[in-house]
Amino acid sequence: MKLGIDFGTTRIVVAAVDRGNYPLVPFETADGVFDWFPPVIAIHDDQRRFGWDAYAMQGEPGWTMVRSLKRYLEDAGPQTQLDLGGALVPLADLMSGLIGALREALLGRFGESEVLEVVLGVPANANSNQRFLTVDAFRRAGFSVLGLLNEPSAASIEFGHRQKTAGRILVYDLGGGTCDVSLVEISAGTHTVLASEGMPHLGGDDFDLVLAELAIGEEALSKLDLAEVFRLDEECRRQKEALHPNSRKIVVDLDVVREGMGQATVAVADFYERCRPLLDESIEATALLAENNDVEALYVTGGGSELPLVSRVLREEFGRKVKRSEYTRSATAIGLAIQADAASGYTLREMFTRNFGVWREGDAGRRMIFDPIFPRGTRLPGASEPPLTVRRRYQPVHNVGDFRYLEASHVAADAQPSGDITVWDEILFPFDPALADARSFDTVRVEHSWPASHQEIEEHYSCDAAGVVTVSIRNLTSHYGREFRLGRWSGKTAVVSPKSRKRIKKASS
Repeated sequence: MKLGIDFGTTRIVVAAVDRGNYPLVPFETADGVFDWFPPVIAIHDDQRRFGWDAYAMQGEPGWTMVRSLKRYLEDAGPQTQLDLGGALVPLADLMSGLIGALREALLGRFGESEVLEVVLGVPANANSNQRFLTVDAFRRAGFSVLGLLNEPSAASIEFGHRQKTAGRILVYDLGGGTCDVSLVEISAGTHTVLASEGMPHLGGDDFDLVLAELAIGEEALSKLDLAEVFRLDEECRRQKEALHPNSRKIVVDLDVVREGMGQATVAVADFYERCRPLLDESIEATALLAENNDVEALYVTGGGSELPLVSRVLREEFGRKVKRSEYTRSATAIGLAIQADAASGYTLREMFTRNFGVWREGDAGRRMIFDPIFPRGTRLPGASEPPLTVRRRYQPVHNVGDFRYLEASHVAADAQPSGDITVWDEILFPFDPALADARSFDTVRVEHSWPASHQEIEEHYSCDAAGVVTVSIRNLTSHYGREFRLGRWSGKTAVVSPKSRKRIKKASS
C-alpha cells in the first residue's frame, strides 16, 4: 500500500493510492470517524499513550500531555530530551512511539501483512536534522520510506492534478507550526520549484497562543501546568477553527482547563489585531517571490490558513489571484500520495532552499569567508537518481581541520552569509598524520603544521534525494579518512521544555 503522509504539527493526515484516486484514510475512534491522526502523547509515570489513545487522556488527572512534537525537531538531535516537569524523556523515543501508533492504526485498516510504502512531507525550510529525524522515526516504526517532499511542492502537485493547468503558481502553505511559500512552474506533468521561503516559527499554534493570552492573560498562562496548557490549547484551537468571516466574538470555556475558571469572551477584532503582525514576514516573502514573475495563482493551503484573517490579508495584498484550496488540511497529503503513485506521471524537481556551506580562511588567514558547498537553488536528485556530489581538494596549513558548517538564506557579495543563518556543530579532522588515530582533540592545540602542509586532503560531499548531507574527509597522502553525517547535533544532550514556545515576535508588538 502506497501512502502520502503529511506529518503535521497539529494533525497527521494520510492519503492512499487507489487506482488513480487519492482518498484520505479515516481513523475510527469511540467519538466518531476522523480524517486525521493526532500527534499527541500522554505520559503518566512510566506509562505512555499515543495518538487517539493519548488524546482521550487530556482530562485525566496525573497525565502530562505533549502536542506539536514536530516543532521541536528543528533544534533536535538523536540525544535531545524533553523536560516534562522534571522528568527527561528522549525525543526520539516519543517520535518512534507516536509513529508506531500511527502504523498500528493503518495496519488495523489495511491488514497486518500490508507493507506500507510512504512519501513524507517536510517543511520547505526543513534542515538536515528534521529530515533525518523524520525519516528515522518512520523507518524505526516499520514504514518503507520512498522519499521526502517539501510540503508546498506536494500541494502544488495536488493543485496541478486537479486544475490541469500550466504556468507559474505561488503556494502559500500555512500549517500548524510552519509557513512556507514556494514558486512552482507547472508544465506537462513536471513541477519545478524555482524558489522557496520558509518561516519556521509561524503557524496555527501561534494563533492559538494569542487567543489563550487574550483569554486568561500571560501571567495566568505561565502558571498553568502542562496538562492545563494542553487543554487550554485545544479549547482555543476549537474556538479558532469555528470562526467564520462574520464572527464577532469568541467564547473560551476555561472550565475545561480547570474547573471553576468560568468563561472568557474575546472580541474577534482584538484577536485579529494581535494576530496580524505575525503574518507580516510571510506576506513580505510572498511579495518577494511574486515580484517580476507572471504568477497564475496564489494557492493558499494548510490548516493555519483557515483563519479568515489570512485570506483577507492575502486578498488585500494580491487581489483576485488568491485561490484558497478546497482541501486546506489535506492538499499536502494528497500531493504526497500522487507523488508516491508511480503511474501518476508527475515529475518533481526539488532544490536546496538555503545555501549550505562551510567557513574557510581567506586572505592568508586574515578573514573568514563562506564556501557554499550546495548553493541555494541547487537541484536535489530524484528518488531513483544518484546523490549529488561535490569535492574539494587542497593542502592544509594546520595540524587539525576545524570545519564549521552553516546554512544561510543569502550570501553577500563579500562572500559572507546573510539573512536567515543556521549554525551547525563543528567537526574536527586530523590533517597531521601523527594525529590520525586521535579520537579526541580536547587537549590538541590547533596550530600551523609543516607535516600537514605536505598532505593532500579531499572533502567529498554527498546529498541524497531527502536533502541529507554526508561528508567523507580523507588524507590522500597518508591514506586515512573519516565520514560524518552532517547536522546540528553534537555529543551534548539538548533539553527542551514543551512550555517554552517559539514565536517570531510578540503578539502585542
